[in-house]
Amino acid sequence: MLIRKKEKISQSEVTPYELYLDRRRFIGRAGRLALLAAVTPSSLAACDLPGNQEAQAALPGGGAAGSQEEELTPYEDVTTYNNFYEYGTGKDDPAKYAGSLVTSPWNVSIEGHCERPGDYALEDILGRFPSEERIYRLRCVEAWSMVIPWMGFPLKDLLEWVQPTSQARFVEFTTLYDPNQMPGQRRRVLDWPYVEGLRMDEAMHPLTIMATGLYGRDLPNQNGAPLRLVVPWKYGFKSIKSIVRIRLVETMPATSWNLAIPNEYGFYANVNPEVDHPRWSQARERRLGEFRKRPTLMFNGYADEVASLYQGMDLRRWF
Repeated sequence: MLIRKKEKISQSEVTPYELYLDRRRFIGRAGRLALLAAVTPSSLAACDLPGNQEAQAALPGGGAAGSQEEELTPYEDVTTYNNFYEYGTGKDDPAKYAGSLVTSPWNVSIEGHCERPGDYALEDILGRFPSEERIYRLRCVEAWSMVIPWMGFPLKDLLEWVQPTSQARFVEFTTLYDPNQMPGQRRRVLDWPYVEGLRMDEAMHPLTIMATGLYGRDLPNQNGAPLRLVVPWKYGFKSIKSIVRIRLVETMPATSWNLAIPNEYGFYANVNPEVDHPRWSQARERRLGEFRKRPTLMFNGYADEVASLYQGMDLRRWF
């Protein structure tokens, strides 16, 4: 486990982003992707760029080599190949149409069983939990997988601040509903607005983060600006984007994909190669930028960190 506290760096020390991307393109597209960064409750996770020392300064905090020498998914791929049905069902639709989203000002309503409910300006939340000082290098899986250096803060920090009561057993999240800004919501692909949820112990796990940026930049609209959830041991549809409401509830929330197709999308959505989707095997996965598939890892490679959350559960039933 690599733990590194971020030091302040001056602008003169930062590699120009265009130069960084040129260097990455030169290295090539064949063997990209996949590294996990261990995150602990009381620390910041370092983000490094293996084999590319000059580019380490392109991300706040730089970083030293981690335990696995695997490459990040290139920024241009991360930001142009997305699932975000609020903008359309095509993988390139979010990048095409998300420019219509106005992300400032942005408020997040915190509701339910907590001592500090309220409608909070995002800038006030970030003033309390500054995300630019924390970088999490995490593997994420949707219909493909990628490795992204997220900027953000642990969801547990926010939850501890609002002080959940003993009745709070789940956390429910809601995406912005505004068809004028999100043209995909004009189609009844799902029952809008998009809703997701976590069990409280999942929400309090230090790998569960609220992301506000990636690759040292503010989060692009198509990636869920200005605030999204990242739960790296679960399939991507759990990592809800453009969050406007967080509600602490007593019962398991009804979530969008589970309501739409319950036999295909369970509430937990843990990455599990032993449980097939009804229409395809989940035993192997394809990394974005790679041709060959590789074995899917249990809990997306985070079993050591999160398997204890599901001890005694039948993961074929609670998929």
